Amino acid sequence: MKKFLAVCAIACMPLSALAADAYTVLFKTQGTFQDVRDSLQFAIEGKGLKINHTNKIAEMLARTGPEIGATRQVYVDGEQFEFCSATISRKMMEADPNAMVMCPYIVSVYTVPNDKSVYIAYRKPGPTRNPALKKALADVEKLLNDIIKQAM
Repeated sequence: MKKFLAVCAIACMPLSALAADAYTVLFKTQGTFQDVRDSLQFAIEGKGLKINHTNKIAEMLARTGPEIGATRQVYVDGEQFEFCSATISRKMMEADPNAMVMCPYIVSVYTVPNDKSVYIAYRKPGPTRNPALKKALADVEKLLNDIIKQAM
C-alpha cells in the first residue's frame, strides 16, 4: 500500500524536460528521491522489463572520493537502472551489429546538493544515416520517454 501511495503522489508532481547537452535527455521534477526512484523502477518493471542492475553512483563517489583526494559532493542521492528490451534491442542490432554499445539502456535518477529537485536522465542515441537503425533508436527513445512519463 505504501508503494501504491508513493506512485499516486508522484503522479501528481510536475515534470519538465530541460534543455541539455546533445548527449543527454534530462527531466526535472519535485518530490523525494526515494519516491521518484521507486516510481521509475515500477514504470520500468511495469513495461515487462527486467532491471539487470542498479548502480549506486552517489554511494560509489562518496566512498571513493576521499581515496583520491576529492572533497566535493556531486550527488546527494543517485542511482542508475540498467535494463533492456529484447524486441527493440534485437531490431537495433539487426540494423547494425555495432549498435550493441547502446545496450543496456540506462536511466539515471539523482539529486544534487542545494537543489530540491529530482532529476531523471538517459543517454541520447547518436545520429545515424542507417534508416533501419534510425527507426530502432527512435523506438529506444520512445520507450525511455514513455517510462519516464509513466513514472511521473
